[in-house]
Amino acid sequence: MKLIFYGGARSVTGANYLLDTGTVKMLVDCGLNQGTKYAEDLNYQPFDYKPEEIKYVFITHSHIDHIGRLPKLYKDGFRGTVCATTATRDLMVVALPDNMKQIQREAEENRHPPLFEQKDLDGLMSLVQGVNYYEPIDLGGGVKVIFHDAGHILGSALVEVQWQEATGGTKKIFFSGDLGNSPTPLLRPTDAIGGADYVVVESAYGDRAHETHEKGKEKLISVIENTIKRGGVLMIPSFAVERTQELLFELNELFSAKGGSASGGNISRVPRVPVFIDSPLAIKMTAVYRQHPEYFNKETVHLIKSGDDVFDFPGLKMTATTEESKAINDIPPPKIIIAGSGMSQGGRILHHEIRYLPDPKSAILFVAYQVDGSLGRRIQKGEKEVKIFGQSVPVNCHVENLSGFSAHADQPGLLKWIAGSKQGGKKPEKVFVVQGEETAAKTLANLIRDNLGINAVAPQTGENFEL
Repeated sequence: MKLIFYGGARSVTGANYLLDTGTVKMLVDCGLNQGTKYAEDLNYQPFDYKPEEIKYVFITHSHIDHIGRLPKLYKDGFRGTVCATTATRDLMVVALPDNMKQIQREAEENRHPPLFEQKDLDGLMSLVQGVNYYEPIDLGGGVKVIFHDAGHILGSALVEVQWQEATGGTKKIFFSGDLGNSPTPLLRPTDAIGGADYVVVESAYGDRAHETHEKGKEKLISVIENTIKRGGVLMIPSFAVERTQELLFELNELFSAKGGSASGGNISRVPRVPVFIDSPLAIKMTAVYRQHPEYFNKETVHLIKSGDDVFDFPGLKMTATTEESKAINDIPPPKIIIAGSGMSQGGRILHHEIRYLPDPKSAILFVAYQVDGSLGRRIQKGEKEVKIFGQSVPVNCHVENLSGFSAHADQPGLLKWIAGSKQGGKKPEKVFVVQGEETAAKTLANLIRDNLGINAVAPQTGENFEL
């Protein structure tokens, strides 16, 4: 078995890994490179393998940095099978067309052909099969693939690949995809792994620890209350998948009635103000979440069965159309606007940032990882003036960060998960650390070697290993 890293090596985005059994070539993920202009230009480069030779693609989850180049793979000759959980498949149906619109817009602005076209997307989706957790997929020749729950977003999966050696023994490699920051309000915890011979693990937060979810929740309350007191607008750039739904879940609890007042009315944990989900994509993704309660944890399922709509609360308005989005401006502060994109690289959040970044009464709250080079990262790092749509915009508002709501495992969580791979005294032969900036990946690899006694490496793009 040969493993080759074609994307996601010393980079957060662009996950793309090839396994070659000698008779079958398969990919784990085929994601878009995001962040800097250099990273985005990489998407247009030819694949370093022949797409027509790939028989299977196994998808860990529906984020664009894991699925975004799949239509290009089809365009360049791939006609194999794409396997994803049923929820991931349903999220892909929404995510990929939205991404195509952005790609076409960018192509028009820069006067070059788009990365792919509608016919490529349609062809790709005709190859996607939905699978369930824990059901073996037999590829023949002694090779099996099993999906486990990654706890990251709806339908996210750890990909286990088993194969028979010439000596008759069985070996296993696990691909983490993105690991969840368990426990989360909505999803089940990340599955433990055992008996792994090799592990490919993400490292987005490989060099740092998150604040606890409880502390994150208290900080969310504090930011909301302080922004309301100032009479400002709270902007939250948010990914359409998981982060928006988790925020809705938390705000549902905060804004819903929690007890009776002396006057006989109801009170909530924070003052009620208008809340807008200003993202057509997030609205569609939330609808997919509603369709798949089987992926939720027991507590959330109980709430739903008791009649609580965990994605709705008093004062919430979802603005799907352009006209509805523009009408948000007519609503006086204080108010909360949740809009994409999560790293302020596009979408409706940019229009709100132009309007409210200069306002010292307002605030912007980052609740997700901000890739180096992204607008969100530059604001987060403290730049006092940024350009949006070619316009210079001063940053006078409050800039807040909330790591407790991250959908990624932090350094302690990653180390704990890797430690769990040692079963019955057996430890993996090697751990490959990917999907992190170079410093984060190398830091985690060093800790795995030093603290867990497991050989670990942060591979470079194009590097290959015999397993």
